[in-house]
Amino acid sequence: MARIVGVDLPRDKRVEIGLTYVYGVGRVLALQILKVLEIDPGTRVKNLTETEISKLNNFIQENFKVEGDLRREIHQNIRRLMEIRSYRGVRHRRNLPVRGQRTRTNGRTKRGNRKTVGSSRVQAQKQKGAGSAKK
Repeated sequence: MARIVGVDLPRDKRVEIGLTYVYGVGRVLALQILKVLEIDPGTRVKNLTETEISKLNNFIQENFKVEGDLRREIHQNIRRLMEIRSYRGVRHRRNLPVRGQRTRTNGRTKRGNRKTVGSSRVQAQKQKGAGSAKK
């Protein structure tokens, strides 16, 4: 199993797809890396030689910020926005969409399941009616 930047790549996938398992590497970047290192994107991860794996590992570590470093930087950027109380930071703090999406109807991914608001008068009448029936 090929281990690149602390991530085990799936053995049966092509190298261009396997590299996307590294946080911070997408399809386009994976193809660019393989082109620079002159590795065929169609080869399977299990067919990579040790020298190719070491070349990939060294090249990615030297030229790109991936995995833990990238996650840490993104988290620090969000924390900075929250500390200076920018609009985006406030949206992060309130757990609302940050990039201008509407929230009146959609936004369930960020806000979670619906919480029904209102109809408290109807519920109060039902409870009164149930309480008087017990007497």
